[in-house]
Amino acid sequence: MFENAEREDLESLMHGNTEFRQLYHKHRELDDKVRDAELGVLPMDVVTLHTLKKQKLLAKDKLTHMWEHLHHTSASH
Repeated sequence: MFENAEREDLESLMHGNTEFRQLYHKHRELDDKVRDAELGVLPMDVVTLHTLKKQKLLAKDKLTHMWEHLHHTSASH
């Protein structure tokens, strides 16, 4: 996520916004769990996997919204 973002901008936002940083780490953790479950490394039932995917998507949507809002706000100043 945010692969195309300027590394400096991302690091600045991670450092300056606790909510963004925590949500970013949560998304990465969920991403790891989903990947491990899909690979069969982490045993998980279908309902739990579906729930994790929904949580991951919600976190990504929130992060994207925060990124766009904060990035555009700082760009206009």
